[in-house]
Amino acid sequence: MSSPVPSAPADRPDRSRTALVRRARKINRVLAQTYPEAGCELDFQDPFELLVATVLSAQTTDRRVNAATPTLFGRWPDAGALAGADRAEVEEVIRSTGFYRAKTDSILRLSAALVADHDGQVPRRLADLVKLPGVGRKTANVVLGNAFDVPGLTVDTHFARLVRRFGWIDADSLKDPVRTEHAVGELFERRDWTMLSHRLIWHGRRRCHARRPACGACPVAHWCPAFGEGPTDPEVAEALVTTQGRA
Repeated sequence: MSSPVPSAPADRPDRSRTALVRRARKINRVLAQTYPEAGCELDFQDPFELLVATVLSAQTTDRRVNAATPTLFGRWPDAGALAGADRAEVEEVIRSTGFYRAKTDSILRLSAALVADHDGQVPRRLADLVKLPGVGRKTANVVLGNAFDVPGLTVDTHFARLVRRFGWIDADSLKDPVRTEHAVGELFERRDWTMLSHRLIWHGRRRCHARRPACGACPVAHWCPAFGEGPTDPEVAEALVTTQGRA
């Protein structure tokens, strides 16, 4: 995954709304070229599997979830089966994902709610998804965008960090994930939201790390007001780039 040597942002960037939209969309286009394979890194076969896997992904890596879910779904392939599963058995299967007792409670209650309220099927509306136990807007948007092709923005820690560094939102909006979602959504066409989320998350996992972003190996450095938060020397920065996500 090679990177061009970045150039620093202009000293006096145009701060108008029009310029902000143009910079944001330029960054999205460059990230699309940088990560053409960007997409959901959770393995799933249907909306139910994606919903459960997303709940399990909290505070752990997608790799750990992907290691556990084949056994989980092999034994309990749908909401009806999982709703009736033995708690201790489920805990043992998902133990490696961390916080396994709380996560077991969430996916058992989630499955029971799907059976009771939606005939065992995952609903296709945000309003219905967020009423399910353990499901917030972030999880709901992951499912809508990747299982049902309904555009949504996934405001996770990577997404929030990057939109702050890019200067796409103000400090007040950053305090509230819903306000962040709406503020970023206004910069892009709705049809681009899901893939934008993937690209930002991929970039955050691979280059724009929380502690030491690889600024000197960043393809969007020229449009980033936070250029310099991490090493700007290309060789030093390139050593920080990962070919797979850290989380």
